[in-house]
Amino acid sequence: MASRAVIKTSMTDRDRMEKIVSLAKRRGFIFPGSELYGGLAGTWDYGPLGTELKTIVRNEWRRRFVLGRTDMVQIESAILMNARVWKASGHLESFTDPMVDCRQCKARFRADKIDLAAACPQCGARDFTGARPFNMMFKTFIGPVEDSAAQIYLRPETAQGMFTNFKAVLDTMRPKLPFGIAQIGKAFRNEITPGNFIFRSREFEQMEIEYFIRPADWEAQFEAWLKEMRGWIASLGLDAARVHEREVAAEDLAHYSKRTVDIDYDFPFGREELYGIAYRTDFDLGQHAQESGADLGYFDEAAKERFVPHVIEPTFGLDRTVLALLLEHYQEEGAKDGTRVVLKFPPRIAPVKVAVFPLLANKPQLVERARGIFERLQGWRRAMGEGLVAWDDRGNIGKRYFSQDEIGTPWCVTVDFQTLEDGTVTVRDRDSAEQERVAEPDLVALFEERLKA
Repeated sequence: MASRAVIKTSMTDRDRMEKIVSLAKRRGFIFPGSELYGGLAGTWDYGPLGTELKTIVRNEWRRRFVLGRTDMVQIESAILMNARVWKASGHLESFTDPMVDCRQCKARFRADKIDLAAACPQCGARDFTGARPFNMMFKTFIGPVEDSAAQIYLRPETAQGMFTNFKAVLDTMRPKLPFGIAQIGKAFRNEITPGNFIFRSREFEQMEIEYFIRPADWEAQFEAWLKEMRGWIASLGLDAARVHEREVAAEDLAHYSKRTVDIDYDFPFGREELYGIAYRTDFDLGQHAQESGADLGYFDEAAKERFVPHVIEPTFGLDRTVLALLLEHYQEEGAKDGTRVVLKFPPRIAPVKVAVFPLLANKPQLVERARGIFERLQGWRRAMGEGLVAWDDRGNIGKRYFSQDEIGTPWCVTVDFQTLEDGTVTVRDRDSAEQERVAEPDLVALFEERLKA
């Protein structure tokens, strides 16, 4: 069957964002946190499809940057760390945002995110306090007594767990420079004004690498990792025209950085940071060596010298990646039977890989045959460790196709009366809406080939 012509509908940035938030909740990608009790600002829960999407992105990242390299190891450090870690890293002193209050309605804002000469976004008053630093780390207590000696923090980044484990990795794995330590994990920031859906939240997930190098190699390694990050972005199917590299000015650099490039994306609410890469010099290892008294140097056998390695840090926000994927691949297309909403994920990224339908739900022979195909395809995805197979026998076939398009399912398999005669099924492609007859035994091989494309 020939593909049908489609017309992409236009929408404003605000419309796009609202539609993404609505779709995410309606179709099981992302739910408001604690919604049953009125919610909790800055928190989000991932539903079945959102969890699968995050798992796939996480696994793709791991395959590319850990399993696909011989110079990388992965760790998983604790969320709770000794408070001295944050003293050494500079977070206790420097991990702050400028905060202002509206004197009328008491709302709080980041001073660098609003126009202080304009009216309060909440009440319209023009009466703000002066800006003051606000430390974004969440405080808690360890043990039964809540005093200053028992105070610790939820980590605001995953990086420090890699620095504090540098010596342990060096002693146990004996890697040679250059080498990296990778980590995927949760971080927590007490944001003054969380917002823009999952872009800025108080609990989020990072995919980070600390790549240890000889000091003289930093410029070449920085450029090499920037190239690697570009390749990752391209693999996600993000439009290069919406991605921008921004050299962070010297006066805006973090206290640990000698050079940082932020990789921004054109979100509906503006051009904002998606990823970042920083040259952290030997700041972190040097600080932890000084605070702990441990030797965090590296001995170069060939040069017969000992030195503290420098670090290149590529950082990837997992939640922001999910948001960019939803925004990038959301499309509305005009069709003769109504507007088709489709998430055109690259098939490797799609949370549901295949949906299986019996043509008619009230025909036992069709249902039984379709169930058998569904179970075989489920076994295939189970062996792969990611990607769902959906079953749908509700309503007519057209509505089922539209439903699967909306969640980004690349292929739909329909068992019909011809299946009972010759063992072929209809495979319908999400993007072109083309349909072809495929023999049942050939389905897995067909989908595997297309997933590699």
